[in-house]
Amino acid sequence: MRARLLPLVLLLTLCAAGAQAGKVYKWKDSNGIVHYGDRPPAASTAARELTVIPFRAEPGALVRLRLTQEGGQYLAWVDNALAGPVEVRLDFGRSSNVRGEPQLPARATVPGSGNALVARIVGVDPARNGDFELRLDAVPGKPGATPRDVEYVFPLLTRDLRVDQGYGGSYSHNDAQNHYAVDFAAPIGTDVVAARDGVVMQVENDFDQAGLNREKLGGRANFVRIVHDDGTMALYAHLRENGVMVRMGQRVRAGQLIGRSGNTGFTSGPHLHFALQVNRGMQLVSIPFRMFSPHGILRFGESRAGAGHR
Repeated sequence: MRARLLPLVLLLTLCAAGAQAGKVYKWKDSNGIVHYGDRPPAASTAARELTVIPFRAEPGALVRLRLTQEGGQYLAWVDNALAGPVEVRLDFGRSSNVRGEPQLPARATVPGSGNALVARIVGVDPARNGDFELRLDAVPGKPGATPRDVEYVFPLLTRDLRVDQGYGGSYSHNDAQNHYAVDFAAPIGTDVVAARDGVVMQVENDFDQAGLNREKLGGRANFVRIVHDDGTMALYAHLRENGVMVRMGQRVRAGQLIGRSGNTGFTSGPHLHFALQVNRGMQLVSIPFRMFSPHGILRFGESRAGAGHR
């Protein structure tokens, strides 16, 4: 069976990082069948006409698609790079004389730092070659998480309190994953603490740019994502370069130092972007939350049109 594998990764819309180079390997086996992969063929395969194809990839990828062969089948595995669950959807980008078992598109939940077999790709007519491309989508979080009513800790070690953009802010809180986010003004270097007990699921730490170019900087920043025991995830974004103080897989307690605030990504000034998110039907969405600050209970209403900044 002839197969074509394009190593596709889908990054979280918020907080992706800059592009880097990667390689795809193309070769023929002893029967003249063309193979593609993200690693060179083993010496034992007697591969011929090996070609290296460069491509641009994004660091900070949630998952990695991996194909292995078993007899006349291809097994589509997904490796999870995060320390928390990720839901994936696998589909054909193009296919000829092959089918998926189970039928594609197929979904699976991949455990943190683990892997899962999503589907087998098998031939339909053994007398003909098969050809296919795969497309993989990924969203952080366990589907069907049921949030508990929790009072969150104020995520900054300061008595100063100013909200620069609240729920539904028209600048950058106008999509599903950020609608219920809150931007707390904070000088660069302010201590950021965990608002709730959890496990550090994902971090980005080396982005050094900021500004109002949405095309270039939208979805890019340094951040910490923490998953809680009810499946909700807290996002702490726009941290300064090298400002993350925790590692993936680390369990943290409410009030524990996790980073330093900054001004990275799509932003007009230093602040901490805080959001509580869940996975709903392969879509990352934010949800309202209750928070206690040094000044008492915080109540967040919908922002007025044009109020606040990014």
